Amino acid sequence: MVNNNYFSHTSPTYGSPFDMLNSFKVSYKTAGENIAGNSSNSAAVTAWMNSPGHKANILNNSFSYTGIGVVKGSQYGKIYVQMFIGK
Repeated sequence: MVNNNYFSHTSPTYGSPFDMLNSFKVSYKTAGENIAGNSSNSAAVTAWMNSPGHKANILNNSFSYTGIGVVKGSQYGKIYVQMFIGK
């Protein structure tokens, strides 16, 4: 997102999060993604927990694996991505 200057669940390179998982041959039964742009880790997590949809992903017990990425840059300071899958 930072390198390609966008902020969206849909990547101009990979498509949707599900398209990306499939293209990298990641098997899953359930999947979800949270993204945030914020200046600090705690502020990003607070924003997710104050959002019903993002909070539901974090607390969803059908997800058994989580991948997290944080990259400095962008107008927000940092970009945060959480990818969730359940197998």
